[in-house]
Amino acid sequence: MRRSEVLAEESIVCLQKALNHLREIWELIGIPEDQRLQRTEVVKKHIKDLLDRMIAEEEDLKERLIKSIAICQKELNTLCSELHVEPFQEEGETTILQLEKDLRTQVELMRKQKKERKQELKLLQEQDQELCEILCTPHYDIDSTSVPSLGELSQFRQHVATLRETKASRREEFVNIKRQIILCMEELEHTPDTSFERDVVCEDEDAFCLSLENIATLQKLLRQLEMRKSQNEAVCEGLRAQIRELWDRLQIPAEEREAVATVMTGSKAKVRKALQLEVDRLEELKMQNMKKVIEAIRVELAQYWDQCFYSQEQRQAFAPYYSEDYTENLLQLHDAEIVRLRNYYEVHKELFEGVQKWEESWKLFLEFERKASDPSRFTNRGGNLLKEEKQRAKLQKTLPKLEEELKARIEMWEQEHSKAFVVNGQKFMEYVTEQWEMHRLEKERAKQERQLKNKKQTETEMLYGSTPRTPNKRRGLAPGTPGKVRKLNTTTVSNATANSSIRPVFSGTVCRSPVSRLPPSGSKPVTTSTCSGKKTPRGIKHGANKENLELNGSIFSARTFKGFQI
Repeated sequence: MRRSEVLAEESIVCLQKALNHLREIWELIGIPEDQRLQRTEVVKKHIKDLLDRMIAEEEDLKERLIKSIAICQKELNTLCSELHVEPFQEEGETTILQLEKDLRTQVELMRKQKKERKQELKLLQEQDQELCEILCTPHYDIDSTSVPSLGELSQFRQHVATLRETKASRREEFVNIKRQIILCMEELEHTPDTSFERDVVCEDEDAFCLSLENIATLQKLLRQLEMRKSQNEAVCEGLRAQIRELWDRLQIPAEEREAVATVMTGSKAKVRKALQLEVDRLEELKMQNMKKVIEAIRVELAQYWDQCFYSQEQRQAFAPYYSEDYTENLLQLHDAEIVRLRNYYEVHKELFEGVQKWEESWKLFLEFERKASDPSRFTNRGGNLLKEEKQRAKLQKTLPKLEEELKARIEMWEQEHSKAFVVNGQKFMEYVTEQWEMHRLEKERAKQERQLKNKKQTETEMLYGSTPRTPNKRRGLAPGTPGKVRKLNTTTVSNATANSSIRPVFSGTVCRSPVSRLPPSGSKPVTTSTCSGKKTPRGIKHGANKENLELNGSIFSARTFKGFQI
């Protein structure tokens, strides 16, 4: 049994006791029955009125709760629809009071969410408006009268974040371009003369509209200023080159050059003006020194001819080079030719440098070849001979490779330009082949000359005898020990060692080892020879020597062949 039911029964019992108590009182007092009946009716009416009022109050409470439930349910449905959430469903059975409380709580929660979303929407719209004004972009399209969903708020937040990033990047680009524009204007000494330029340079950076159009206009302005700056730099550099060229041609002393050294850098208007003044001064001086200038140009022309490997015919083709009529027209012809040659050299500089490298390597190769055929190179001291041999071997390997590389590059150049690449008036590879052929013929000629010289020397020795030479060092003998000699028919013959042999060669000429040979004793004829008490060396008899030395009535001296013992 419920506690409320127990309390109701207790209330009834209490009421019954109260009525019984009243009757007892009334009986003791002696109130008549009809008055007791009246008093009981009054009590009944009083109790009934009290209970009716209480019931009415509770009924009113019930009605108010039901009405509140209806109102809350209606508002809750509206809020759920506005907030784009599922309608509220009460779980399980519940009393009117609990239902009203739950609905009221849910409504308050929904109201709070609605308020927060509306506040965030308003804040995002304010930020969007500010960013769109700076970036000059349209506002974000969203219904400000309705409550945004969570997804719509998320997209709006992402849109605003993107605008912030765009603003930051454009601002950084704007600041960078503005700095470059200011530097260019300072370099050009340019004052902002349009409203846009003044907005860029003079106005506050935060007030500048960072629209795509403005950024594009900024970039265009920067390109224009940079182009003007580049043109000024090119003009100034051209004036400087002209000044240096005139300095060299006019042979201006260093003191005068240092006077304008301050304007040899930069491209500002005052620098350009100073350079132009110097050029005008030098041009006037050039007109006054026409011959000197033309001769200086001719020196430079000759240098370019050498660098471009011009043949004599190509050099003579420029007739003004040999003219002595030093006029302005002649100077102009020389200027045009030097410009043409300079451009021609710059275009084909790599090829000419390659040819020059081959020329230097070829001269070095010829020098090593000459040294290799020089007998005096064996007197080398300090290891130079070994170094030269290594360099010569290296050149013999690198020179053909260099020729192959040049050949490939020249063939490519000839295909591109549809003409032959000439060096000294002929094709380069023909020139290389001709140099190798000349080198080969020179070696053949030198070889034939050596052979002819040796042949003549041999014939002379066969007819008149060779001049004996004393070696620097005597091998096989103790220092200071004289060799044993004997005279045979006016020819002094050295005693040979036990292992030496003497035999007739070259029609009676005796060749022997120079180990112990002494200089001839003179030209006195000797009919007899003695050994001065010395024994004749073993293996040599007087009769045999006579047969070897006396041939056709002539007597020849022994010949020494550079260390070879025959």
